[in-house]
Amino acid sequence: MPRPFTTEDYRARIARAAADAAAAGLAGLVVAPGPDLVYLCGYQPTAITERLTALVLGAGREPALIVPKLERPDAERAAGAPAVRLLDWTDGEDPYATAVPLLDPAGRYGISDNTWAMHLLGLQGALPGTGFTSLTASLPMLRAVKDTDELERLAAAGGAADAAYRGILEVSFAGRRETDVAADLGALLIQYGHSQVDFTVVGSGPNGANPHHEAGDRVIRPGDTVVLDFGGLKDGYGSDTTRTVHVGADVPDEVRKVHDVVRTAQQTAFEAVRPGVTCQEIDRIARRVITEAGYDEYFIHRTGHGIGITTHEPPYLVEGEEQPLVPGMCFSIEPGIYLPGRFGVRIEDIVTVTANGGRRFNNTPHDLGIVS
Repeated sequence: MPRPFTTEDYRARIARAAADAAAAGLAGLVVAPGPDLVYLCGYQPTAITERLTALVLGAGREPALIVPKLERPDAERAAGAPAVRLLDWTDGEDPYATAVPLLDPAGRYGISDNTWAMHLLGLQGALPGTGFTSLTASLPMLRAVKDTDELERLAAAGGAADAAYRGILEVSFAGRRETDVAADLGALLIQYGHSQVDFTVVGSGPNGANPHHEAGDRVIRPGDTVVLDFGGLKDGYGSDTTRTVHVGADVPDEVRKVHDVVRTAQQTAFEAVRPGVTCQEIDRIARRVITEAGYDEYFIHRTGHGIGITTHEPPYLVEGEEQPLVPGMCFSIEPGIYLPGRFGVRIEDIVTVTANGGRRFNNTPHDLGIVS
């Protein structure tokens, strides 16, 4: 088991976030329930409801966590609770009045993207001179660079997903529904230590041409190409990997060709990972391989996304994202080709940036898997 995060870990994160906000020209941050709140103080309300919960940070101000009074006991049990001042409010009171003394009436704050609109509007009503901007836009690197303990968790999650993939290769595909194989994948993720399954995409035959196909009732047939994309959370950190398999050893030439192109694109992009290279350049490198092979119109999504407390988070490997890679960043590299009505191919690994290049957290073969 990994070392639990301590109050001191959360205190350091809070201090760094407040300093980063000041450096970005912000008066501070307002953080609602969600991954940013978990990252900064280890608190996740049992149920996210209409009641205001918010962590307020500002340079030179004591960090404060506003919670409904009935949820205060839960908040007090969070590992990061001693690092903040807890302020509660009771049903029937104006929760935004609790926030007013904590915010600069003329300041500009980064606010977490998953804040309910009713709370943002409530804060704006109480403090009409205060401005708010998306936390992702203003501090995109807040959670992007992982420390040693986080990297250890992500590596373990990747290893567990790899074990699930090796297990699914032993399962029968032909004659079973996509949902049956998806259930097997979910069970394998749990078996190998995941506490939460986020997705188990099983796209067989023409369904594989939809990158986000949900497993359905289609019966998988001999000769199908099947995209397997699956992941979840282990010890609080995410896994996400994709491999493509074929039902039966008689693989059509075009399936092999497309798979080889995607494999080359994925490998070429991985080899380009190093500090200083921009996120969009990794996307361009993968896309160039697929374009030169004549399949550019069939690569219809970004090359990758960040991963950490959630399986999808900033930064994104996509055209227009000029953020340079720095050691400790973690993200997927997942080019794909999708031929409508026929089949799809995607290969995905989670990668972290090191001082000298990249390190994979997924290490199963990139070969086209053969299943029965």
